[in-house]
Order: sequence, then C-alpha cells, then structure tokens
Amino acid sequence: MNIGILDIIDITIVAYAFYKLYMLIKETRAEQLIKGIFVLIVSTKVSEYLQFHVVNWVLKNTMQIGVIAFLIVFQPELRRALEYIGRTKLIARPIGEFENEDIDEAIEEMLEAIFSLSRQKIGSLIIIERETGINDIIQTGTIVDGKITRQLLINIFIPNTPLHDGALVIKNNRIKAAGCFLPLTENKYLNKELGTRHRAGIGITEKSDCISIIVSEETGDISIAENGKLYRRVSREYIQKILKNNLKKQNENKSIFKRGGLFK
Repeated sequence: MNIGILDIIDITIVAYAFYKLYMLIKETRAEQLIKGIFVLIVSTKVSEYLQFHVVNWVLKNTMQIGVIAFLIVFQPELRRALEYIGRTKLIARPIGEFENEDIDEAIEEMLEAIFSLSRQKIGSLIIIERETGINDIIQTGTIVDGKITRQLLINIFIPNTPLHDGALVIKNNRIKAAGCFLPLTENKYLNKELGTRHRAGIGITEKSDCISIIVSEETGDISIAENGKLYRRVSREYIQKILKNNLKKQNENKSIFKRGGLFK
C-alpha cells in the first residue's frame, strides 16, 4: 500500500485532533468515561469473537444507551469542548482599544490590590474574562464598569460592605461587575480544606476559559485557577506573568475583520 503526502496530512490532522481532545478531558470526569467506553468496546469485540451471544447483545445495547447518557451527563464538558473549537482568530470578539501603557498600569494596580488584600487576609475572588463571554455571570452581580485601581479593588472586598461577598469580574480591562455568583466545581477530588470561594473560582474556569485569582481569608495565600485546575500559593512574579500574557494578548488579538486584514 502506497502512502502519499495527503495520507500523511490526513493522519497528522486526526492525531492532532485526538491529542487536543485528550488534553481537553485530561483529569476530568470525561477522562474516566472515555476509559469506560474503551473497555466496553473491547469487551464487545471479545464477546463477539468468542460467540457469547447474550453478553454481546447486552454490551451492544449498553453502548447505544450510553451515547444518550454521555450527552446528558457530560453536557458541561461537551459545551466546553465546543467553546474551545469556536475560539478562533478569525471570529474573535472585538476587544476594547487599549495602549500597552494602560494595560501595564492596570496590571500594576491589580497586583498592588491583590497583595494588599493578601497581607490583610481579606478574602477575594477576581475573574478575568478572556475569549468566552461570561455575561450570564456578570448579570448576577452589580454593574460597576469602572477603571481598574487598587483603591476600588480593595474597597469592594472590605468585609461587611455590600459587594464584598461574591466575585469581581474584569472585562475589557475594566472592573465590569462585583458581587457576582459563580457555579461551584463538581470535582470531588479537591482538597477538603478548600472553601466555597476556591470552589467557585475553579468552577467558573470549568465552564469558560476565564482566569480566577483567589485570596484566602484564612491564610492570605493567593491561588490562580485556570481550565479547572488550581495553582496555590503563587508568587507575585507568576501572577504578573499570567496577567501580562492574557490582558496584552486580548489587546493584540482583535478581530481580523476589525483590522481589515481580509480586505487589505
């Protein structure tokens, strides 16, 4: 059998698609389900080869019902996968016009506020929207639409103030809303010492590509959640790198149609 260049490209595309799918479901409930489906497929073929007719009939019908169960039970993971596919440079949402100097200033203000909250052991939860819109989350809180300043960030999370209990959302490099309600993670393997604030910070990153920055009110430790994973006790340099990589990337990845790139 002759293998041409088109066959190599075809195989490469399929291999890359499976790799990205695996990375998407890695360390999630879907990963365990895929393993279960693989066992069922192998068992079905083995029972067919050994002519275990009853076992083979049961396994085949289980597979058919399993497809429907997969769509129902793993709706969040499927939604996340489709959102990932939909995030492409050609159809990127227009991002507000900001100069890099403005972004650097916003990042510095955020860092000062986060570490001030950490030193005072004031619990806080900051969500940074990226390409997947989270307007449904924003609508659960109070619209602020203010410039990012350390004074405003700290004041929002001061205990016993109206907006301190909830999440703050940053969108288009502005404080869009505060006091927002977030979905809690469904991950059953998290450390039991993690409270509601951390679980909410992780939960929103399971349903979108946003970033959560969490300050613990018990220890003052700062954590970052992304893609359903939590990174605890992160340094100032690490947070600064994350903020620069994402806020500046938003500024650079404007819609190609907005640039006129397709019509130059």
